[in-house]
Amino acid sequence: MRPKIDYPRGVTRSSRSLHVAAVVGIALVLLGCQATPSGNADTERSQARELVNLDDRILEYAKQAEGHAPYTPPGDEQRENLARGVGDLLDGDLDGAEEHLASVGFQVTRLTDTASGRRYDEVAARGPGTKARWGRLYVTADADVRWSVQVPHPVADRGTESLGAQLLENTPGGALVLAGAHRTSGRGDAADVAHRTDSAFHAIVVELQKRDIPGMQLHGFARAADRPYDAVLSTGAVQAAPEEATMLADLMDDRDLRVCRGWSDQCPLEGTTNAQGKAAKRHNTTFIHVELAPAARGDGPDSTHVRTALSKLLSAWSGAGT
Repeated sequence: MRPKIDYPRGVTRSSRSLHVAAVVGIALVLLGCQATPSGNADTERSQARELVNLDDRILEYAKQAEGHAPYTPPGDEQRENLARGVGDLLDGDLDGAEEHLASVGFQVTRLTDTASGRRYDEVAARGPGTKARWGRLYVTADADVRWSVQVPHPVADRGTESLGAQLLENTPGGALVLAGAHRTSGRGDAADVAHRTDSAFHAIVVELQKRDIPGMQLHGFARAADRPYDAVLSTGAVQAAPEEATMLADLMDDRDLRVCRGWSDQCPLEGTTNAQGKAAKRHNTTFIHVELAPAARGDGPDSTHVRTALSKLLSAWSGAGT
C-alpha cells in the first residue's frame, strides 16, 4: 500500500506534483551515483591503491639486496604465469593480470606519486619471503608504455637503482624492471639475472620486448687502466647501432663524458652475452646496454650529465622529444 503524504494546508495539487517529481529526481540521481559504469575497468576492479613517494618506495625495496638473502629463481610454470600476468597488464586486461599474478603470489597495486601526481602500477610479491626477491615491475598507468629501464644488479652496481627510479619519475611513458636480489645471492650465479633466462626479471623484460618496447639496461663498473671511460654503450648481441644509440653517445660527448661506443670501437663490457640483449635480437627490439663508471652514478660528479642524456633518449622514445 502506497504511504500517504500529509501536505500542509494551502499546498495546491500542482505544488504536490512538483514535490513528487523532485523526490523521484533525487532518487534517480542517487541510484546513478551508486551504479558502476559498464566497461570501466578502474571502477570494476578491486585493485589495491596507495599514495606514496615513489622514489622512496623503490629505493626501500632495492635495499633488501644488501643482505645477500637466500634466492631461488621461479620455476617454469611460475615464470609463465608471471609473464602472462605482466602481458595482460600491458595489454590493458587488468582482471586477467590479477588472476595470473595471484597464482604466483604477486599482485598489482595502483600507486600515486605524491611528488608528481603521476600514477603507476606496481607488480610485486604479496609479502616478504623468497618471492619478494624475484623483483618488481613499475609501469606508468597514465599513458601507453613506450620504453623500459632495466636494473639487473641493484646495490651491487651502486646507484643504478636510484638512477632507474629517477628516470622513471622524470620521463612519462615508461616502465622500470628491477631485480630484487644481490647478484651474488643464491647458488652460483642464480641471481645474476642479466645472464640468465630463468628469472622473473627476464620473463618481464621479454614481455616488454614482444610489444616492441625499447629498453635501456643500467650497469656499473669500476674504473681501471683498461676502462678509462665514463660510459660504455653497446647494443648487446646486435653489433650495429640504431639511431638512438648514436644519439645517446653524442649527448654524452656533448657533456664532456668519455664514451666508448661498442658498435664502432673495441670496448670492454660490451654486453654481448647479456641474456636480455640476446632476447631483444630475437624480437628485433632496440636494446641499449649502458655501463657507467662510479662518478657517473649515484651522487658522482658526472651523474647529473648522465641522467640528462639518458632522459633525453627516453623522451625521444616516448615521443615527448618530437
